[in-house]
Amino acid sequence: MARKALIIKALKKPKYKSRTIRRCWKCGRNHGFLRFFGICRICFRELASDGEMPGVKKSSW
Repeated sequence: MARKALIIKALKKPKYKSRTIRRCWKCGRNHGFLRFFGICRICFRELASDGEMPGVKKSSW
């Protein structure tokens, strides 16, 4: 879980667009962020395995 100060800092509009910090909406993590879903890899795995993400299923081969 990210510190509250870092989450608030990431919400502010940056001076330059390239400085935007993308964070997971669920836990606030910034590393391992999946842009398409807007969450980090850990939260993605939890939600996908619980079946809470429509169209996503565990692969098997």
